[in-house]
Amino acid sequence: MEASELLKKVRKIEIKTKGLSRNIFAGEYHSAFKGRGMAFSEVREYQFGDDIRNIDWNVTARYGHPFIKIFEEERELTVMLLVDVSGSREFGTVEHLKKNVIVELAAILSFSAISNNDKIGVIFFSDRIEKFIPPKKGRTHTLRIIRELIEFEPVSRRTDISVALRYLTNAMKRRVTAFIISDLMDDPASMEQALSIANNKHDMVGLRIYDEREAELPSVGMIKFKDAETGEYLWVDSSSRNVRETYRKHWSDRNKQLDNLLKKTGLDYVNISTREDYVKSLVALFKKREHKL
Repeated sequence: MEASELLKKVRKIEIKTKGLSRNIFAGEYHSAFKGRGMAFSEVREYQFGDDIRNIDWNVTARYGHPFIKIFEEERELTVMLLVDVSGSREFGTVEHLKKNVIVELAAILSFSAISNNDKIGVIFFSDRIEKFIPPKKGRTHTLRIIRELIEFEPVSRRTDISVALRYLTNAMKRRVTAFIISDLMDDPASMEQALSIANNKHDMVGLRIYDEREAELPSVGMIKFKDAETGEYLWVDSSSRNVRETYRKHWSDRNKQLDNLLKKTGLDYVNISTREDYVKSLVALFKKREHKL
């Protein structure tokens, strides 16, 4: 992609997603994603009604009467985006590719993070770690992320989500808020352990992107399918009711497996169609989290 064309795309996405971040998500993001916890600020003399668990025994012993510790919320977050760059992200129509939705969601979250003075980093993954961008602050850093989202070409087209989850767990020593942005086209059983471990250590949120055409096979005769990850071709007779029902049932069964896994591991997540307004889905997710906190 030529530099001028890339700059135009970056600017177009910045204008759209920065506006959404500022006008719609600013309050929800801040409320839905709290800081790391409570950090020690100072001590003061004990007052009636104070929690005795906060007594600072060293200072109390020194002065001969009780002092308690005062804590303040650590607001600053480190946000990590786990972005799926496998071949299946290219499914959809020209206007509604999964890839395009993934880019916009990642951009919105990036601008929401920097507007709250949070650090933002990215892990691009397929069935391997394709690229790691360490978390930093600032608009320049965010624009770099958007450029990478637009033009990044992975080495592999396959998917192994557990690889990304293990990398996150090992690379980020302190607790972070991590968004996994993917169609989650992987065997649910293969990622259960890695997802459970990552969600126990970090605040994990799933944004699952899907296309409605994946759920139903239209009756249009013989269709030539290409597996986006393996490159293999397969002819399917879509005029057969039995074939269409088998296709639909496979999608439905896999969805149930995936939903059960995400609920079992306690992951906050939302399903986002390439054809729907993802703004409503994100706002609903943020408000749901706000009520839980």
